[in-house]
Amino acid sequence: MNIHYLSETEYLVKDIFVDQIHERLYCIFDLEGTGILVEKEYITQFGAIIYQNGKVLRKFSSLVKSPKLIPESVEQLTGISNERLTNAPAFSDVYQQFLEFCGTAVLVTQAGYEYDLPILLKHCQLSNLSPFSNPVIDTKALFAKIHPELFDVFSTDYLVGYYQIKTNDIKRHNALGDCVLISRILDQILMEYKQRNVLDFNIEEGITVKRFVIPAMYLKEE
Repeated sequence: MNIHYLSETEYLVKDIFVDQIHERLYCIFDLEGTGILVEKEYITQFGAIIYQNGKVLRKFSSLVKSPKLIPESVEQLTGISNERLTNAPAFSDVYQQFLEFCGTAVLVTQAGYEYDLPILLKHCQLSNLSPFSNPVIDTKALFAKIHPELFDVFSTDYLVGYYQIKTNDIKRHNALGDCVLISRILDQILMEYKQRNVLDFNIEEGITVKRFVIPAMYLKEE
């Protein structure tokens, strides 16, 4: 997989091929952090679910000790306080649990090519840990592949609105809650792939995807 950031608004992703996408075992994961700027922020929570054929099979969630305090605005958004992280396990311990939980499943994220994957790889480097080798599908790219006529930022809210997905029973901005929401997005996109008789996710030649817009609250943090 190759991701090239073309500008502040777009990235090119290529060299990804996942076959038999309708039969695959997926590990949908989401990360919460001290902020959204990968280069200076740290992970505070892992969430993951094992998902196959429209069903959630297993769930995993853990807080992660951070070397940086969570800003008050982010505490309010995620519900994760600095006090809750006092006795949280180190990244290396949670990462190992995450790897064992995922096994060989295909990893799935929402906007993960822009945030979750880079910040996870950053933490692996800081902890001298080997990164996983599982293929990773970002639902933004999965959606963009079959909708070349659309040029919007395919944010979570955009896809929720596009597919009219129910969210009132989900705790948003919680890693595990967001995983459940991503599973519903994935289910809808895969349904479209099936209707079009598309069996594989193939972007070996590359597609361009609009990057998310960083909320002003993160730009104001020290």
